[in-house]
Amino acid sequence: VQLQASGGGLVQAGGSLRVSCAASGRTFSNYVMGWFRQAPEKEREFVGVIDWDGRRVYYADSVKGRFTISRDNAKNTVYLQMNRLKPEDTAVYYCALGLYSTWDDTPKLHVSAYDDWGQGTQVTVSS
Repeated sequence: VQLQASGGGLVQAGGSLRVSCAASGRTFSNYVMGWFRQAPEKEREFVGVIDWDGRRVYYADSVKGRFTISRDNAKNTVYLQMNRLKPEDTAVYYCALGLYSTWDDTPKLHVSAYDDWGQGTQVTVSS
Protein backbone atom coordinates (compact mmCIF):
# COMPACT_ATOMS: atom_id res chain seq x y z
CA VAL A 1 0.00 0.00 0.00
CA GLN A 2 1.13 3.56 -0.63
CA LEU A 3 0.81 5.93 2.30
CA GLN A 4 0.92 9.71 2.01
CA ALA A 5 1.15 11.78 5.18
CA SER A 6 0.30 15.45 5.27
CA GLY A 7 -0.60 18.24 7.65
CA GLY A 8 2.61 18.75 9.58
CA GLY A 9 3.94 22.18 10.34
CA LEU A 10 5.11 24.63 12.97
CA VAL A 11 3.00 25.28 16.04
CA GLN A 12 3.56 26.91 19.41
CA ALA A 13 3.63 24.89 22.58
CA GLY A 14 0.13 24.26 23.83
CA GLY A 15 -1.29 24.39 20.33
CA SER A 16 -2.91 21.75 18.16
CA LEU A 17 -2.22 20.13 14.83
CA ARG A 18 -3.86 17.36 12.82
CA VAL A 19 -1.85 15.06 10.60
CA SER A 20 -3.51 12.88 7.97
CA CYS A 21 -2.38 9.78 6.16
CA ALA A 22 -4.06 8.70 2.94
CA ALA A 23 -3.70 5.12 1.72
CA SER A 24 -3.98 3.56 -1.70
CA GLY A 25 -3.21 0.26 -3.37
CA ARG A 26 -4.45 -2.25 -0.80
CA THR A 27 -7.59 -2.95 1.20
CA PHE A 28 -6.80 -0.35 3.82
CA SER A 29 -9.83 -1.10 5.96
CA ASN A 30 -8.68 -4.62 6.86
CA TYR A 31 -5.60 -3.55 8.78
CA VAL A 32 -4.32 -1.62 11.75
CA MET A 33 -2.73 1.74 11.20
CA GLY A 34 0.04 2.99 13.43
CA TRP A 35 1.69 6.33 14.00
CA PHE A 36 5.36 6.64 14.85
CA ARG A 37 7.70 9.57 15.22
CA GLN A 38 11.41 10.16 14.97
CA ALA A 39 13.27 13.10 16.46
CA PRO A 40 16.77 14.03 15.29
CA GLU A 41 19.37 11.51 16.42
CA LYS A 42 16.75 9.35 18.10
CA GLU A 43 15.20 6.06 17.16
CA ARG A 44 11.75 5.89 15.67
CA GLU A 45 9.22 5.49 18.46
CA PHE A 46 5.68 4.27 18.71
CA VAL A 47 2.96 6.92 19.13
CA GLY A 48 -0.28 5.00 18.76
CA VAL A 49 -2.26 2.51 16.72
CA ILE A 50 -5.87 2.02 15.68
CA ASP A 51 -7.47 -1.26 14.76
CA TRP A 52 -9.22 -2.01 11.51
CA ASP A 53 -12.61 -0.50 12.35
CA GLY A 54 -11.53 2.16 14.78
CA ARG A 55 -13.01 0.54 17.89
CA ARG A 56 -9.69 0.00 19.59
CA VAL A 57 -6.95 2.56 19.92
CA TYR A 58 -3.75 2.30 21.91
CA TYR A 59 -1.38 5.14 22.78
CA ALA A 60 2.11 5.56 24.08
CA ASP A 61 2.14 6.94 27.60
CA SER A 62 3.90 10.08 26.40
CA VAL A 63 0.91 11.14 24.28
CA LYS A 64 -2.02 9.58 26.11
CA GLY A 65 -4.70 12.15 26.84
CA ARG A 66 -3.27 14.63 24.32
CA PHE A 67 -3.31 12.77 21.01
CA THR A 68 -6.26 11.08 19.30
CA ILE A 69 -6.12 8.64 16.41
CA SER A 70 -9.13 8.08 14.20
CA ARG A 71 -9.80 6.64 10.77
CA ASP A 72 -12.26 6.97 7.95
CA ASN A 73 -12.22 3.76 5.96
CA ALA A 74 -14.50 5.20 3.29
CA LYS A 75 -11.78 7.76 2.57
CA ASN A 76 -8.87 5.39 3.17
CA THR A 77 -7.48 7.90 5.62
CA VAL A 78 -6.19 7.81 9.18
CA TYR A 79 -5.78 10.89 11.34
CA LEU A 80 -3.61 11.95 14.23
CA GLN A 81 -5.04 14.85 16.20
CA MET A 82 -2.41 16.37 18.46
CA ASN A 83 -3.44 18.72 21.25
CA ARG A 84 -1.51 20.45 24.01
CA LEU A 85 1.65 20.01 22.00
CA LYS A 86 5.02 20.20 23.72
CA PRO A 87 8.47 21.00 22.32
CA GLU A 88 9.43 17.37 22.94
CA ASP A 89 6.76 16.33 20.43
CA THR A 90 8.92 17.79 17.68
CA ALA A 91 9.70 15.00 15.21
CA VAL A 92 8.97 13.58 11.81
CA TYR A 93 5.69 11.72 12.10
CA TYR A 94 5.13 8.53 10.11
CA CYS A 95 2.04 6.49 9.45
CA ALA A 96 2.39 2.77 8.94
CA LEU A 97 0.19 -0.17 8.05
CA GLY A 98 0.41 -3.43 9.94
CA LEU A 99 -0.81 -6.64 8.34
CA TYR A 100 -3.14 -7.59 11.14
CA SER A 101 -6.60 -6.33 12.02
CA THR A 102 -6.71 -6.01 15.81
CA TRP A 103 -5.10 -7.26 19.00
CA ASP A 104 -5.98 -9.10 22.20
CA ASP A 105 -4.10 -7.51 25.10
CA THR A 106 -1.65 -5.08 23.56
CA PRO A 107 -0.88 -4.22 19.97
CA LYS A 108 2.47 -4.62 18.29
CA LEU A 109 4.59 -1.62 19.16
CA HIS A 110 7.82 -2.21 17.31
CA VAL A 111 8.55 -0.76 13.89
CA SER A 112 9.33 -4.22 12.56
CA ALA A 113 5.67 -5.23 12.99
CA TYR A 114 4.56 -2.70 10.38
CA ASP A 115 4.86 -3.36 6.72
CA ASP A 116 4.16 -0.23 4.73
CA TRP A 117 5.29 3.27 5.67
CA GLY A 118 4.50 6.79 4.60
CA GLN A 119 7.19 9.32 3.81
CA GLY A 120 6.76 11.24 7.06
CA THR A 121 5.70 14.78 7.83
CA GLN A 122 7.58 17.24 10.02
CA VAL A 123 5.95 18.56 13.17
CA THR A 124 7.82 21.31 14.99
CA VAL A 125 6.65 22.68 18.33
CA SER A 126 8.23 25.92 19.45
CA SER A 127 8.54 26.88 23.09
